[in-house]
Amino acid sequence: MKKCSLEDLLKTYRQKTYTEQYAHIMKLIDSGQIKPIASAGTNGKKPALPLKFWWLQEQDFSDLKQELLYNLSPMISHDYYVKNLAVYAKERKAVQQMSQYFKTQPDLTIPISLNERSYAIWKQEKFWQKDGGKTILKHCGLSEDKLNFYTTSEPFAYYTVHKQVTQTVLIIENKDTFYSMRRHFLAGKRTIFGQPIGTLIYGAGKRVWSTFKEFQLSAEPYLLDERNNFVYFGDLDYEGILIYEKLAQSFREYREIKPFVPAYEAMLAKEGEIAKLPCAKDGQNHNIDNIFFSYFSISCRNTMVEILEAGRYIPQECLNIMDF
Repeated sequence: MKKCSLEDLLKTYRQKTYTEQYAHIMKLIDSGQIKPIASAGTNGKKPALPLKFWWLQEQDFSDLKQELLYNLSPMISHDYYVKNLAVYAKERKAVQQMSQYFKTQPDLTIPISLNERSYAIWKQEKFWQKDGGKTILKHCGLSEDKLNFYTTSEPFAYYTVHKQVTQTVLIIENKDTFYSMRRHFLAGKRTIFGQPIGTLIYGAGKRVWSTFKEFQLSAEPYLLDERNNFVYFGDLDYEGILIYEKLAQSFREYREIKPFVPAYEAMLAKEGEIAKLPCAKDGQNHNIDNIFFSYFSISCRNTMVEILEAGRYIPQECLNIMDF
């Protein structure tokens, strides 16, 4: 190895734009020809480039090429690495670990979590997310499906009134309403607006989308029973409706999720004067479909559209434990 400066490396690039200069240096780093010297500092620009580098001597990659062609698992394609041997030299350990995993663990029919699969292959549970596992898989000509993993989200919070089926499962957008309804049931009640409820689920706003991706894997058996009915209750604004519609669309292969109509009707009855309603937040996505409105009577639908078009909204917190 020998030292070289950023200025030396850019001698033939002085007339280029900084974006082109940056791309040139990053290409040299990625190919393994140079290695930054962190202690030398950077040039202070955005994005920054190191001021000093180690220039790495050219390597003889003939042995690596033979290894690629004859020693890896047949599941791994060598096409990319044969053309980019310096990259293979850099990623070789991880590729070898994956090759060995395929040779000794051929049964990938049972899905496991992403971090579990990452640890099984590379002995680092966060390797996929933090250390380039996704890039290496691409270089090996493999799709993510080949590793047969599932991603995990924060466990969803729910309160079970009872575990009988058939039951109605109510998904709540906001935390205050979830806690108030739970207190309502803890006090011995069994219905909300006259509707018997078996389970309350806290959706946590837009987080409900990621939470319910793993619902089929993490929910208790009674919740998965196809005889159960699922309903959703959130804010009456564009964002709240969009949260519901996206959830309903992504979940439709398992079951139908409907708006909890009695709760929205109660909101409209309690907060009838549009002029006194709070103004909706700026920047909301207005691209909702007609899925939500299709469950309501014409009069309710017209009132809700009027509220939205007036730039107003009704938060679900307008209803409290005394209303349920």
